[in-house]
Amino acid sequence: MSDETTSLLQALIRNAAVNHGTPDSGNEILNVRTLEAYFGEALESPRVTTDVVEPHPGRASLIVRVAGRDASARSILLLGHIDVVPVEKAGWMHGPFSGEIVDGEVWGRGAVDMLTLTAAMAVITKRAIESEQPPLGDLIFAAVADEEAGGDFGTGWIVEHHPELLRADDVLTEQGGVLLDPSRADSGITIGIGEKGRAPRRIHVTGVPAHAAVPWGSRSAAEAASEIVLALLRNPAPPMVLPYWPEFVSALHLDSDTAEALVDPERLDAVLPELGSLAGLGHALTHMTVSPNVVRAGEKLNVIPGEATVDLDIRVLPGQTEADVDAWLRQVLEPWQDVIRISGSEFTPGNTSPTGTELYNRILEVFARHYPDAIPAVGIGPGGSDGRFLRALGANVYGFGLISKRLPLVEFRNRLHAHNERIDLESIDLTTRALAEVVLGDAGHAR
Repeated sequence: MSDETTSLLQALIRNAAVNHGTPDSGNEILNVRTLEAYFGEALESPRVTTDVVEPHPGRASLIVRVAGRDASARSILLLGHIDVVPVEKAGWMHGPFSGEIVDGEVWGRGAVDMLTLTAAMAVITKRAIESEQPPLGDLIFAAVADEEAGGDFGTGWIVEHHPELLRADDVLTEQGGVLLDPSRADSGITIGIGEKGRAPRRIHVTGVPAHAAVPWGSRSAAEAASEIVLALLRNPAPPMVLPYWPEFVSALHLDSDTAEALVDPERLDAVLPELGSLAGLGHALTHMTVSPNVVRAGEKLNVIPGEATVDLDIRVLPGQTEADVDAWLRQVLEPWQDVIRISGSEFTPGNTSPTGTELYNRILEVFARHYPDAIPAVGIGPGGSDGRFLRALGANVYGFGLISKRLPLVEFRNRLHAHNERIDLESIDLTTRALAEVVLGDAGHAR
């Protein structure tokens, strides 16, 4: 099976379905056609229903539903996206859309995020279709467009207009099964149960314009904007310890004093540096983050700007509200209240799925089969994914995969959206086999 996954992964990479965030980019229809060709006659099975959803020309998603043998059994959705982020070709050692295998690794944009898992999902779905014994409950495979730009032409659109196509009891999607420290037999292994939410905002700054040759007495909006940026960066939001965090900390195998401090909101920030290369992730999993990323001021060199804007990428933890965001911004920006206005009302809450469910336990059993001494490192994604749309429909959604010891969590995360993205062949094999065990194991097909 892993050879099929590898070949399909290479084909998906080579289609270069690059999503620039514009309606006419992506062109995911290429990957839909590749997947349809891979399934071939399997899609003609009487047990299969196939839909291609294309809300904008070229922005296509493929949904394949395989009827289970027990209509009352829990259904499972395999949710993979088929768009990828742009590349800077000059930073790559091998072609970013070559799908080339070099030193046992498949190179190309999307190899980690998330075409490998999408390809494995297709392989397992085809195996289920061709099997003499169908899966117990309905199995749905969704290869969706536009995940990398928010899902307006993909999962978000489908859930709004045709939710029945993606409705399922349980969902598997990206980012799980990665070892924290492969040098230890008892390493933590990640399992995703949720993600942070978003609350983007724009700060409008008003200054006093003047001729740049006589700056004294003016009030540059650019100056105020720079002060605001520094204030936001130097005054992070206070930490919150949510239920998943102590489990994640336990999986790090730290000394008892450090571990205790990391789960104490009063001491957490002081010991975060003890996490080393994982400190940034630890901070994101315990804080509302406010990142001022786009600053605009001025149009002409000899005019002191009277207006500026600062765009904030704000990520909120599960349970945090719009009121929490507004209160924090008021507190930090109080010295500039007379010269600023904040706009933006978008708010996507953070979300989680419960642990201890049937699917969650099955995932842990499969992980234990491959890494017997590893312990669960439960966490949420610091960024967004399409999982949030399915949680809103009531599904249990978990981040999945199974990655080899060659690719620890730090390196895995460093390859996301980065130069030289690639995945090793062992990880492709592990992910494919683990997915078969989770999805088809009840029918005796995992091997």
